[in-house]
Amino acid sequence: MTNVVAGILEKDGKILICQRREDQPHPLKWEFPGGKLEAGESPEAALTRELYEELGIEAEPGVEITRYEFTYPEKKPILLIFLKVSVWRNEPKNLIFKTMVWESPEALAGHDFLEGDRPFLNAGSIYP
Repeated sequence: MTNVVAGILEKDGKILICQRREDQPHPLKWEFPGGKLEAGESPEAALTRELYEELGIEAEPGVEITRYEFTYPEKKPILLIFLKVSVWRNEPKNLIFKTMVWESPEALAGHDFLEGDRPFLNAGSIYP
């Protein structure tokens, strides 16, 4: 099973969300920054690496919020792991996405998120 980690970055009561480019899988869908774990990598180490690659920040992932399995049609199941990120150095920069925005938790549902992120959003609380 592929393990995928997502970072929930909060600043001034808003959450960072990112929109995929047209040339990426699941084009123009919104997501939380993060990505696949590499062999032998912990979720925290993977998220630290991914946030550096995607946003140019040095993050210190915090507590795990939740995890669950999700299966996209015609694909193998993945394990999604959501971690809160409260501490980072440098201002996040858009290095790979079409766009990124800081959004209020109440407004997240108005974005067309990846299907795998919807159970997390539908759970009602993004904070542990």
